[in-house]
Amino acid sequence: MGLNVANCPRCGKVFAQGLHDVCPACVKEIEKEYEACAEFLRENKGTNMHDLSESTGVTIRQITKFIREGRISLMGLPNMGFPCESCGMMIRGGSLCDNCRSNLQKGISAIKGDQDVRERSGTQGPKWNFEIKKRD
Repeated sequence: MGLNVANCPRCGKVFAQGLHDVCPACVKEIEKEYEACAEFLRENKGTNMHDLSESTGVTIRQITKFIREGRISLMGLPNMGFPCESCGMMIRGGSLCDNCRSNLQKGISAIKGDQDVRERSGTQGPKWNFEIKKRD
């Protein structure tokens, strides 16, 4: 059985993969960031994401990860939210805001409608011609 090694996506150092997807030094740093966020939120229940990030020095991306992992709960934090994965608008649940979710559903419905029309008419969608060339 070989040793799984990888570059830490956060700092770039080589580390032996185990329970975490980052190196041990970054795990410690992430824990410090979490503690800073948790402490700030205990004292500032009315804060928002941007103020939390500015006050603690923790990136919005990392704070969002804490929320998604369930380490930071939005219960009792009325002004907290995290960015929609599509447009960046602040939301409190899911991964998309209502507008982006609606647009996605409309797009899926349109694709399904086009597919149904093609199936009823006996035509197929566009045909793709690909040519695979060998490298020298």
